[in-house]
Amino acid sequence: MNRKGLVSLIAVFLGLIAGAVFMLLTGHNPFIGFMFLFQGGTLTLERLGNTLATSTPLILTGLSVAFAFRTGLFNIGTPGQMLFGGFCATVVGLSSDLPSAVLVPLMVITGFLGGALFAAVPGILKAVFNVHEVVSSIMMNWIGYWIVYYTVKAYFTGNMETESRLLPNSATLRSPWLSNLFGGSYINLGLLVAILAVLIIAFILNQTTFGYELKSVGYNRHAAEYGGISVNKNIIFSMMIAGGLAGLAGVVQYAGNANNIQIGVMPTQGFDGIAVSLLGANTPIGSLLAALFFGLLYSGRGFMNAMTEIPPEIADTIIATIIYFAATSVLVERLLDKILKSRQATKKPLIDSAVQNTDNNNTNYGFMPPTEEEKENVPKGDE
Repeated sequence: MNRKGLVSLIAVFLGLIAGAVFMLLTGHNPFIGFMFLFQGGTLTLERLGNTLATSTPLILTGLSVAFAFRTGLFNIGTPGQMLFGGFCATVVGLSSDLPSAVLVPLMVITGFLGGALFAAVPGILKAVFNVHEVVSSIMMNWIGYWIVYYTVKAYFTGNMETESRLLPNSATLRSPWLSNLFGGSYINLGLLVAILAVLIIAFILNQTTFGYELKSVGYNRHAAEYGGISVNKNIIFSMMIAGGLAGLAGVVQYAGNANNIQIGVMPTQGFDGIAVSLLGANTPIGSLLAALFFGLLYSGRGFMNAMTEIPPEIADTIIATIIYFAATSVLVERLLDKILKSRQATKKPLIDSAVQNTDNNNTNYGFMPPTEEEKENVPKGDE
């Protein structure tokens, strides 16, 4: 296990300890609390399927943030990109009368392109005018929020003014065979989309020239430019790919976990993707595992609250503490370095003492003194 993975495990461990302390302070048994917390997400096939469905948009938003981080950018616009990508896919689903085999892939592609288009604006501003992507992407979040708010309310209102019309069954990612496989849970084909996205992004970053160029720009844009890499082009492409991944999260959320889009709500999965990326050490596989862990906590906290008197905010506290320690990974790494150096310092006197003892016993490493017989057999020169 590399150091970043060890830091993530330490962050999880410290977060669970913090949760146990809060349970003790509120007069509850932490062992019982954790038992129901984890059982709530895995006790039955249905609960396991719901945990996977809850984790699916987190996988994609975490992957979006991680991809941008690996290329030197901080994509904090994932909520707006997720919302706009899901909105674009919803519009296609409500406006088209195509077979499901054609309509669903079209919605997935449209959602990706919608998120990519929305992220292209901060990318262009960063590349051309050196506007920091954090500022511009935050502004794009609210631009997306109000675009969706106005358009849904004006053209796609459903039974309630705060939500769009329901998508038809042919325009959703829901799959009866997959749902039945997990006991009737709301798991859907979005999980397969998320896993495929993780594999593709991992391949791009680690096995392609394009991924090497993106990471080079992230490590040192001036050195990359000196090496002949188009920095501005790669910045724009990086933001667009990250935005497209967030757009896929919107498709999964609004056409998979749900079957319509609500207005007046900024998707929290976009902000949670930052925490997923940090805990996953900004790697595709790490983001996948971190999203599954967060999905387990989100799914299990309701069950823990129902079976005990422990408030569900304890689970939120655990998540917040994990995020805190994951975000301060530099401090954790320094602590690990200090521990390793102290261990090496204690080993060195023992080695020096052993060497000194062997020297006192007239033992030479790699050379044995000649015996008397060998000395007599040494040829002598001409007298």
